[in-house]
Amino acid sequence: MTPTTPPVVAPPLDDRITGSLLGAAVGDALGGPVEGYTPEQIVERHGGRVTGIVGPWNGDAWRTARPIAPYHKGDGHVTDDTLMTHALIRVYEKVRGHLDAYAVADHLVPELMGSPVWIPELEAEALPLQRIFLAEKWLVTRLHYGHVDPREAGSGNIVNCGAAMYMAPVGLVNAAHPEAAYAEALDLAGAHQSSYGREAAGVFAAAVAAACVPGATPSSVVDTALSLAKDGTRAAIEAVAEVAARHRDFESALTPLRKAVAPFDSVGPDYRSPSLGARRPSRLHAIEELPIALGMLLVGEGDFRRTVLGSVNYGRDCDSIATMAGAIVGALHGERAVPAEWAKQVAEASRLDLHAPARALTEVTHEIFGQDRKRRRAHEQAFATLTGAAAR
Repeated sequence: MTPTTPPVVAPPLDDRITGSLLGAAVGDALGGPVEGYTPEQIVERHGGRVTGIVGPWNGDAWRTARPIAPYHKGDGHVTDDTLMTHALIRVYEKVRGHLDAYAVADHLVPELMGSPVWIPELEAEALPLQRIFLAEKWLVTRLHYGHVDPREAGSGNIVNCGAAMYMAPVGLVNAAHPEAAYAEALDLAGAHQSSYGREAAGVFAAAVAAACVPGATPSSVVDTALSLAKDGTRAAIEAVAEVAARHRDFESALTPLRKAVAPFDSVGPDYRSPSLGARRPSRLHAIEELPIALGMLLVGEGDFRRTVLGSVNYGRDCDSIATMAGAIVGALHGERAVPAEWAKQVAEASRLDLHAPARALTEVTHEIFGQDRKRRRAHEQAFATLTGAAAR
């Protein structure tokens, strides 16, 4: 008999949710210690490319090396990307329905201000507000102290990936419905971001939802992102995807991908010294993180190690790039895609149960889908009545 290859079983939704959230956390932890540096600096510091979990860039001097950000990045610690993702999941647990900008004001901001959690980078239990950075503190300033309309609160904030980085749960709640994920993320992110930062939040959520479509591939995810993205965000993804299609090894892709996204990235060549035009609203620009994450997804052909390590070794804002890339790959292939040894090490080092948020979001996702189905059927019945179809 000729041996046959067993068919690949598509992961069920619950597995995709777990894989996406685990993948995001692992990508975040791998990218954290090299965030802000160039690929060349990473090679010099580590004697080659990063191939797994590494320690702090400044070793034991991590507390004082950067006084404005005295965080213990590295050693498997997740960063604010994961803290914000988990906080958003807790909001879904409370609302148990789709979210909007008012949910940010009513639930996310109180989470950040009043619910202590273990923060790995501070090695202490503290309020998330004590770890999130300036663009995220904006939420508290505008919504709690300024009482701004939540739908407009994002206007005036610096335009960066602060909202996009934690939108994976929106894509998972709207699994296999990218258009709905895009719309929900845009609404929710209006409290946090404007311009291309808000747009990236919508497109990233849509990409995660697209990865949950049965039979999805890296190419289909990128095609869906392109079908929804607007202005500079769409142009940046298109430019990066065109370059990524010519590479299957991240080493050769690092420089070409940076050149492709550079015309759309307002930060400029020196990540730590942004240009005067950096992070300002514009229809012509895009955040760098999302197009590069999608580019690395294509280069890595959806393989977790290749995709995420490419994102990490790209440098610059690589913890967020790897968070996004890891979330998409995990949604495509489920938990089996995420190296178990990495997930275990990150969970232990961060002192977090990385499966608990996935279980919580899975339960809420099933509830929301049930609500959506009832609304859809009610609409179908109303439409049939209005058009006379019910009588025919």
